[in-house]
Amino acid sequence: MKKFFLLCCCLALSSFSLQAGAQRDTGAPLEFGIVTAVDSLPIMVARDMGFFQEEGVNVNITLFPNPLERDAAIQAGRLDGAVNDLLAAAFFAVAGFDFRITSMTNGRFGIVASPQSGITSLAELRGGRVGLFTNTMTQFIADSLLQTAGVPADEYYAVAVPNILLRLEMVLSGLVDAAVLPEPLLTAAVAQGAALLSTTDNTGLEAGLLFFSRRALDTRLDEVRAFHRAYYRAAMKINANPDAFRDFLVDQAGFPAAVRDTFQFVAYTQPALPHEQDVSRALYWLRARGLLRAEISREDLIDHRAIGEWLD
Repeated sequence: MKKFFLLCCCLALSSFSLQAGAQRDTGAPLEFGIVTAVDSLPIMVARDMGFFQEEGVNVNITLFPNPLERDAAIQAGRLDGAVNDLLAAAFFAVAGFDFRITSMTNGRFGIVASPQSGITSLAELRGGRVGLFTNTMTQFIADSLLQTAGVPADEYYAVAVPNILLRLEMVLSGLVDAAVLPEPLLTAAVAQGAALLSTTDNTGLEAGLLFFSRRALDTRLDEVRAFHRAYYRAAMKINANPDAFRDFLVDQAGFPAAVRDTFQFVAYTQPALPHEQDVSRALYWLRARGLLRAEISREDLIDHRAIGEWLD
């Protein structure tokens, strides 16, 4: 389980691993971690189109095969920043890793029903089996979306399937009635016959974010600001002509070939900090499940300095 893994690792790490980031040469590239996801797309575009260099920052982008390996790299002090989610940011803060949210990103999660289930609405998942990664963003999304359809969390069965590719296969084969998936696997599932029941578009639930170590923000703020400028340039480039990036999705971003022509791009927005209500909703969910006992607030999680030019 991702969050329990994170907490255990955080508590067990030696002072050496905590000092690793502090000893990073400030002349080195900013080390930034991503996984294949729609909210990482502007970062890959910024890299390949030279926007980071044009903005005056040297960035080394590492594409991790899954979130667990990305989070392990953060814990080991190997990354200055990463794309992550709001729940993970809260866990890192409680565990003593001084990373701060610098901006939200634009992603998409959704719930799809198995082609064999005949289910066409969220309400029909009452009593159903939903594949997800328990105690993580996917379960938060499932609880929140199903609640809007009148299905409380105790009236569906959360089936723990941490491996996202296995989760996709299970919903397509009917081993679960539905599954929570991020893009691009959400589109891939629909392309193979799954019924799209709901997405996080315009809900704030995906809660993806950019976050950087406090040390990077304190000692390399100009570079972190340049990173955000390049990210925004790439985001606006995609918005201006999404179809021009369909080959990029597969050839550079690692999306499945099946989604090249059917993928619906998200509308990327100007860098901004999370709203108080979105943070409160996520923290309340964590506390209600007994996953977050420490008292933290939005102000404990954010740092406005990287996007100050958009806040003035």
